[in-house]
Amino acid sequence: MIRKIIEINEEKCNGCGLCAEACHEGAIEMVDGKARLMRDDYCDGLGDCLPVCPANAISFVERKAAAYDADAVKKHQEEKTDGQLRQWPVQIRLAPVTAPYFEDAKLLIAADCTAYAYANFHKAFMRGKITLVGCPKLDAVDYAEKLTEILTHNHFQSVTVARMEVPCCGGLEQAVKTALINSKKMIPWQVVTFTTDGKILDV
Repeated sequence: MIRKIIEINEEKCNGCGLCAEACHEGAIEMVDGKARLMRDDYCDGLGDCLPVCPANAISFVERKAAAYDADAVKKHQEEKTDGQLRQWPVQIRLAPVTAPYFEDAKLLIAADCTAYAYANFHKAFMRGKITLVGCPKLDAVDYAEKLTEILTHNHFQSVTVARMEVPCCGGLEQAVKTALINSKKMIPWQVVTFTTDGKILDV
């Protein structure tokens, strides 16, 4: 059917997550730091998400889309959980070198503070990933050796580094970079940097 539905411009999206919070039906979720319409039948077309978007990245369009399904939304809301942690332990120092959950996984290596600074961190970054966390300043260690072993002995689809803008977090980014080089594997990787007031820093 042809109906009114939202459209998200991912290039304009700044990853604030306000639209996902405003969508009571759960049609919008944060994926790799960007808002995404997950299913057409979850979108009621009322547009509660539009006025909260500071980047004007959301608009209405009329296109062929599945009809809004209130029953599917209710089931989705009942099944949905906020926590996205998929394994234990999470500390880099405590993590095993090999584990079944590492195989063919998307790996998130995050500075401790990131989950506190960015309110939607679980859904936006941890969803669908195996998460390892650490703080090079508090631990006073170089994670490069441990991360090299983990990257060498397992197959990963990708590596995402989540760090704060503060200088001490540079140690985590450098450790991952060194580990990727030492593992001699061509793994797609990216760095996402957060400001101290909870925004994603454009680099």
